Amino acid sequence: MAQQLKTDRTLFLTVVAMVCFGLVMVYSASSVMAEMRFQDSNRFLFRQMGWAVASFIALMYFKRKDYRSLRGPTWAFAPLGLVMALLVVVYFADRSAHRWLRFGSIGIQPSEFARPALVIFLAWFVTRRAHVINTRHTLAPAALALGVLAAVVTVADLGTAAVLVCTGAAVFYVAGLDKRYFLVAFGACVLVLPVAILSKPYRLHRIIGYLDQSWLDKIDPAGRINAWASQSLAAKDSGYQVRQSKIAVGAGGALGLGLMQGRQKHMYLPEAHNDFIYAVISEELGLWGATAVLAAYIVILWRGFRLYWLVHDDFGRYLALGVSTVIVCQALMNISVVLDLAPTKGFPLPMISYGGSSLLSTLSSLGILMSVSEHAG
Repeated sequence: MAQQLKTDRTLFLTVVAMVCFGLVMVYSASSVMAEMRFQDSNRFLFRQMGWAVASFIALMYFKRKDYRSLRGPTWAFAPLGLVMALLVVVYFADRSAHRWLRFGSIGIQPSEFARPALVIFLAWFVTRRAHVINTRHTLAPAALALGVLAAVVTVADLGTAAVLVCTGAAVFYVAGLDKRYFLVAFGACVLVLPVAILSKPYRLHRIIGYLDQSWLDKIDPAGRINAWASQSLAAKDSGYQVRQSKIAVGAGGALGLGLMQGRQKHMYLPEAHNDFIYAVISEELGLWGATAVLAAYIVILWRGFRLYWLVHDDFGRYLALGVSTVIVCQALMNISVVLDLAPTKGFPLPMISYGGSSLLSTLSSLGILMSVSEHAG
């Protein structure tokens, strides 16, 4: 008989602390900009608080819901299909960024909900097909579902697509997928990635800005590639955000300048309350604050992997693995960008950055993870 598990207090308190901390940092990072642009320093704080309330309701709903009720084709395919349909709608509704579905002043980013939808699908699919994981009857539909979802998401958000692919790879690796199929999948990604990058000039410009410029000068002395990549307004100075981010991180030192005392958020660091909020944390709270945030994500990974080992139900095990992997993978990618360890990609730091869709998606996923802890038996 499986070990009886109770509500994971460590995980729950970690999540509550991170969301509350995120609200504080969103106010700190956005108040100056909000006051200058909207004459309301609380604008982003109040909006994020509203999303936080809705997200906690979703967390408690999925926490109380027996995760085994999600084990069926309806929950496996309906959320996935809905996300894909919304992504198609967004492509035409938001002709500039292809990201946002707006209802008045409220904006929803459907690509954020691709993460929990994929996790549920993978858990259901791998549970059913684990005994024949290396057959073409398993690999073909799995590759089709993951490939189509990643392709649709890539149109607007290459970073989120990378998170989805990494999560899928982790789940299939643990399920026992043969290494030769990973090599085939890696080769396919190598072939597709340049197409995804070249489809948006600013993506190529970010890659060029991240790497050493000398190699490009050797293969393209006339500068045609750089000129083409720079044609987008979004790519006029793709390295500016990262430079300001590194200044903020360096200025924080070990102890930081103090909460609300950061300088880079004073219109120097773009998206200070969104994608680069980790830089504000590093500047104001220093190495210790930045490390504490990283440690919180490690706690989530630890509790998810713990459930994977303790729960005997395969569906619950793969849910725990998928949820913890997808959240921590996105967090590490975001932090890597802030520290200039990876090219700039536009997605938020889970539970910390400003963004309602991200918060709702993340807390819904964590509610499912807590449900595994509470109802597994």
